[in-house]
Amino acid sequence: MISRRLLSSVVFLAPALAHAQSSDPKFAAWLRTLRADAAKAGVDAGTLDSALGSVEQIPRVLEQARNQPEFKMTFERYLEIVVSPERVTRGRALLKENRALVSRFAAPAGIPDSTLVALWGIESNYGARLGDFEVVAALATLAYNNFRAKFFREQLIAALKIVSQGHIGLHAMKGSWAGAMGQCQFIPTSFLAYAADGDGDGRKDIWTNKADVFASIANYLRRVGWKPGLGWGGEVSTGAPAGPGERLVRPSGPNGPAYRTTENFRVILRWNQSDFFGLAVGLLSDRIAA
Repeated sequence: MISRRLLSSVVFLAPALAHAQSSDPKFAAWLRTLRADAAKAGVDAGTLDSALGSVEQIPRVLEQARNQPEFKMTFERYLEIVVSPERVTRGRALLKENRALVSRFAAPAGIPDSTLVALWGIESNYGARLGDFEVVAALATLAYNNFRAKFFREQLIAALKIVSQGHIGLHAMKGSWAGAMGQCQFIPTSFLAYAADGDGDGRKDIWTNKADVFASIANYLRRVGWKPGLGWGGEVSTGAPAGPGERLVRPSGPNGPAYRTTENFRVILRWNQSDFFGLAVGLLSDRIAA
């Protein structure tokens, strides 16, 4: 039997060579260097032929990168959007519908089911918003055009590894303009480090397989230090102090609400280094569980 990798090499070799002759010479030269580095990192020739032989830059990615709005949203407005009543209602319904599957992965790690669902909801609106950019092309666009070139080049090689390992097809690997992928919006290096095979089929499909999505979220939190039995924190009176291992967070300044947070809040921040994000996860989790 011809292996999938060998077959992909045979099928895509001719188009790859043809395209290489017609590409922008500077981009083609950059791709040759990238190909050599990816091959050294373990990406097979068939994947490299299919992925890099026909890759084109995406102007819309450059537009997104160059026109990111300055973040000026208040915490109150952020919560209205991210922890909306509709998202709470939907989260409760989906937790009820998927509780056995969620608990299979959350319970052994000591993670509340509602926390796992909250992260799912905030990252992709419970799988409804995955991004529509082909990840390899988007990352190649960013790296080649020197938008955090070292970081995005690393992500690109990681994305090629994911395709090479057979977890997802090249054109099915969709994500945000910056390469965040699937229902839990892992960047490629996070995928390689933390994605999990929830149903034992040998693949880690965070795009369409809920078992893999839930297993991956739980694995991430467990691996970065989630402490079973410890909550994330909660709102307190403005004069309350923080105890050992805690931090008082005032997202709206000294005259706004105060939240006393625990070590597990810091674990959530390992996912996204934003107090707004961390508080939204905790609050959405609490409201889903209520």
